[in-house]
Amino acid sequence: MSAGRGGLGGMGGGRVLGRLATGSEIREHKLASGTARRVIAYGKPFTWLIVGFLVAVTLGSALSVVPLLLFQRIIDDGVLAGNVRLIVILSSAVAAMALGSALISILERWTSARIGEGLIYSMRTQIFDHVLRMPIAFFSRSHTGKLVSRLQSDVNGAQQAFTSTLSSLVSNGVTLVLVLGSMLVLSWPLTLGALVLLPIFMIPAAMVGRRLADLSRDRMQQQAEMSATMTERFSVSGALLVKLFGDHATENTTFSRQAKAVADTGVKIAMTSRVFMTALTFVGALATALFYGFGGYGAVQGDLTVGTLTALVALLARLYGPLIQLSSLRVDIMTALVSFERVFEVLDLKPLIVDAPGARPVSGPPSVVFRDVWFTYPDAEQVSLESLEPTASIGESANQPVLRGVTFTAEPGQTVALVGPSGAGKTTITHLLARLYDVDSGAVEIAGSDVREVTLASLQNEIGYVTQDAHLFHDTIGANLRYAKPGATDEELWAALESAQIAGLVRRLPDGMSTVVGERGYRLSGGERQRFAIARLLLKAPPILVLDEATAHLDSESEALVQDALDNAREGRTSIVIAHRLSTVRHADQILVVEGGRVVEHGTHSELLAAGGHYATLYSTQFAE
Repeated sequence: MSAGRGGLGGMGGGRVLGRLATGSEIREHKLASGTARRVIAYGKPFTWLIVGFLVAVTLGSALSVVPLLLFQRIIDDGVLAGNVRLIVILSSAVAAMALGSALISILERWTSARIGEGLIYSMRTQIFDHVLRMPIAFFSRSHTGKLVSRLQSDVNGAQQAFTSTLSSLVSNGVTLVLVLGSMLVLSWPLTLGALVLLPIFMIPAAMVGRRLADLSRDRMQQQAEMSATMTERFSVSGALLVKLFGDHATENTTFSRQAKAVADTGVKIAMTSRVFMTALTFVGALATALFYGFGGYGAVQGDLTVGTLTALVALLARLYGPLIQLSSLRVDIMTALVSFERVFEVLDLKPLIVDAPGARPVSGPPSVVFRDVWFTYPDAEQVSLESLEPTASIGESANQPVLRGVTFTAEPGQTVALVGPSGAGKTTITHLLARLYDVDSGAVEIAGSDVREVTLASLQNEIGYVTQDAHLFHDTIGANLRYAKPGATDEELWAALESAQIAGLVRRLPDGMSTVVGERGYRLSGGERQRFAIARLLLKAPPILVLDEATAHLDSESEALVQDALDNAREGRTSIVIAHRLSTVRHADQILVVEGGRVVEHGTHSELLAAGGHYATLYSTQFAE
């Protein structure tokens, strides 16, 4: 792992090239204040492991240099002097050091892995927990791929600060001090000559750095475009769109062009890298040749011994690698700190919805009350990060209230239906009920308590949702159902399936409850997914139900089955139903007509028809169609 333990042919060229490709951008980046201090705080739980790691790295670096000095004694005082006993002793010492170095490298790798993986685990779990607490607006605005990248590549990059970067600093520093000190003691004129050649080593790096940076940026952009194409086409909905509307030849041509661009840029990077490494190897060989030339002349003249010359050449091979690595170390450190900064950026975004101090569980009969509720969707700056959004923020304007003075009451056991045109604010009302957002003014109450004064966990247990697009995880039927009640027995699962009118289908499946439903449940029909969602709801058994157009887009047979399942679900529960088909809510205890964020009419089906207002117009229009 230590970069300073290789020779001229193994000077960490790949790592150097990687840093060159991003070095200019990283060096110009300005870190947020306090980033370094927060990074150090993350390392505190691993203090003793870090100490052990540094000791192992230091000892490993020392053991890679000391044998080179022993070779001088073996040649001069052993071989040339004919001292067999000294040869045996020193050779045994070299062998013992090799064994010690091997054992230390294992210890170094173990401590490195414990630190790195421990840090990754800590940060990933912290980010995952934090992201799940974010409001729904965060997920509607954020690009999923970019968000996942924070948990993957950025966390991996952050842990480099405590492992490879720290190792590189210590091992190369120790190696450089020991090698340079030993060379100066053995022959300071030749050592100064070696240092004079150092600028020649750095020239190829300076020449190739900008070119590699440009090529690497191009390749990352090309890979991002290619990945986006694959992600969109390989999802179920994307593949279906291609099958129904796309042209296979055109799709192949588009992807082929993107893949070809990535391949061509890869060839350019490979050739540029090879030229760079060839130049370094040539300069290294030149330095070795000069050392043998001048050193050999000195040995012939009696100014150097053969053993000293051999040791100097061996030490020379260990000199340039650490120098180059340390010269680029700032880029390594900045890269790791930038990764930490990107992680902190997510962690510092405060959730809008949190438990209030002294919040209590929901208790009491499941009534729902809206009292003069006004609501405006929050600005993007409040709920998201610009770096996580795919494009400029679009959607709800913070200057336009979505709900304007909404007031209604649903008594325990009642069914209240929300009807009206799209965009009127019906779904927003149900989101406020579950406290996915907080109201601007007014109050939303459940069981006599303001939802802002009860715990989120109890509120979640109080309410169950079925939407028109029921989401199922890519898992078994049993696992999807138990998501609502992890400890549910098989008997409870079958009871929920029976009530949801879907048990017969599950029994006919070859794998029964162990059948995998596919991505988003696409192996099932729309009606089947809805009934599984209702079964999951019944298993949870919440006292309040929210049905958001649960029968929309279903055929007549599926709608009838789902409607029967919904009737079973609503029995004895308070229900808020959003309906497009007014025929499904004729028996509701109360119907609210929502337009422009206001409740413009309310009453029973017969009362609203008799009033001849908005509802009567909607109803007659639907049945006329």
